[in-house]
Amino acid sequence: MARSVLFIGGTGTISWWCARAALEAGWQTTVLNRGQSTMRPLPKGAQLIRADITDDAALDQALSRHRFDVVADFLSFTPDRLERNIELLGDSTDQYIFISSASAYQKPVTTWPITESTPLINPYWQYSRDKIACEDTLMRLVRQAGLPGTIVRPSHTYDAGALVTLGGWTDVARLREGRPVIVHGDGTSLWTLTHAVDFAYCFTALLGERKTIGGAYHITGDEVLTWDAIYTELANAAGVRQPRLVHVASEVIAQELPDQAESLLGDKAHSVVFDNSKVRAIAQGFHQTVPWATGARQIIKFHDTHPRFAQRQPHVDQALDRLAGVS
Repeated sequence: MARSVLFIGGTGTISWWCARAALEAGWQTTVLNRGQSTMRPLPKGAQLIRADITDDAALDQALSRHRFDVVADFLSFTPDRLERNIELLGDSTDQYIFISSASAYQKPVTTWPITESTPLINPYWQYSRDKIACEDTLMRLVRQAGLPGTIVRPSHTYDAGALVTLGGWTDVARLREGRPVIVHGDGTSLWTLTHAVDFAYCFTALLGERKTIGGAYHITGDEVLTWDAIYTELANAAGVRQPRLVHVASEVIAQELPDQAESLLGDKAHSVVFDNSKVRAIAQGFHQTVPWATGARQIIKFHDTHPRFAQRQPHVDQALDRLAGVS
């Protein structure tokens, strides 16, 4: 009989590819969400439990009749939500995988490469601090209640539908018009972009693996790039050979685009290089199959052929003009 996995989420940038990979690996795969995704519909072969994760009564009713070998929780962002999900499912699974974030690692970064033992300290980003608190909650339940918990920390993971740069599709539109785009710092800080296909390969190897209980694993690709290289490759994919890149201090960008301040100052402004030997001891034979040059072309092709997702944001356009010194 096929082993079963429940994805809490299952249609997001990362979780959709993980659900698809689980299906391909022979797992009986169920997805729990509201069933409203237009970009990534339910993977073919997956079962849907339709419920709102914030509706406790609906969750109780939807999940009371089910048991899963593995639960993969992509939608817990606070300790309260995580504890509630574990109350519902922790006793009816052999492995509870909590999706945390590599942004939780110490910032500024003091030593390279980052390993799973790097301290979890991020004074800049509330999202990261909440994920750290979730990890503390899960590990407490592992120690005190015997929860079969595993922690997974994605870094910057994307697919064709995800826009990875500061201005999103506004950046692409500006590049094609020959207008300047903004790169934080001096453009030389190091970053890792991981295609969700590659993340899903390693993630699937963790499913049902008892040796991961009580452990934490980050998953990233092999490629380390400067931000200038990331923007330049995206420009090339969009048909622009000489992009106009303007470098601006991260703190100044944060003032102009306050909705991006925490993720910039708490993550992207710092160079990150990861040691993935821990997860690769389990996902043996892994190699990155989608380099950024390929991923960038996928992003451009998807948005060019699905214009409803290629949305230019006027307030971002105006902020980028101000940052570039354009009147």
